Amino acid sequence: MGRELALLLLKKGARVAIVDIKESSMQETAELAGETRSHLSTHLLNITDKTRVFNLPKQVIEVHGAVDGLINNAGIIQPFIKVNELAFEAIERVMQVNFYGTLYMVKAFLPYLLERPEAHIANISSMGGFVPVPGQTFYGASKAAVKLLTEGLFSELQDTSVQVSAVFPGAVETNITSNSGVDVPGAGAEAESSFQALPADRAAEIIINGIEKNKFHILVGKDARFMHFLSRLAPKRAAKLIYKQMQTLLD
Repeated sequence: MGRELALLLLKKGARVAIVDIKESSMQETAELAGETRSHLSTHLLNITDKTRVFNLPKQVIEVHGAVDGLINNAGIIQPFIKVNELAFEAIERVMQVNFYGTLYMVKAFLPYLLERPEAHIANISSMGGFVPVPGQTFYGASKAAVKLLTEGLFSELQDTSVQVSAVFPGAVETNITSNSGVDVPGAGAEAESSFQALPADRAAEIIINGIEKNKFHILVGKDARFMHFLSRLAPKRAAKLIYKQMQTLLD
């Protein structure tokens, strides 16, 4: 999904800096960028490394001249293991990447975004950030933290030039399971849902369209929209529905 976001932004005429822990993935994206490749820069970085993250804005500005937007898309899931059985090492890894990685990027770039006449922050939460997914409790907790962080930023930045959006994808065709080092036999590409997965390029279109419209919440996919409605109307029923959809992964 991150790749599709980058390619779509380039297609729309933006200059784009992509950040990844894998050099090969960024080079593949650069090759796919084709004629727009000259507007793309790649930055090898582990977003859990706070010191290096705080050095990143100046590196990006040196290449592109300014930063007008930040999309925090990086994320990993946990092994499909219950709370009582999951090791703290796995828990901490998920929280470091999903929450602290997002927080570090926001804290690093926000001072520069506030200097711009118009800017935007979009943080990718998840459908799992507002409805519980069995076997993904800490993934959900990290994404719920991203949700509240983003909503808090929205409130605090009301009188500034920086707009803020929280993004909630449902099932999307991505490689999040393999990137997370998680084996989920029989699960879809986006393991938090058994609904039909949305193609990543379509998810990117929905996200960029939501950013352009300064949407507060961007719900990506029919499953995310439905579960968002149900979780607000009948949260217990929503939790039971997701359990029925996902319980085989824990058996």
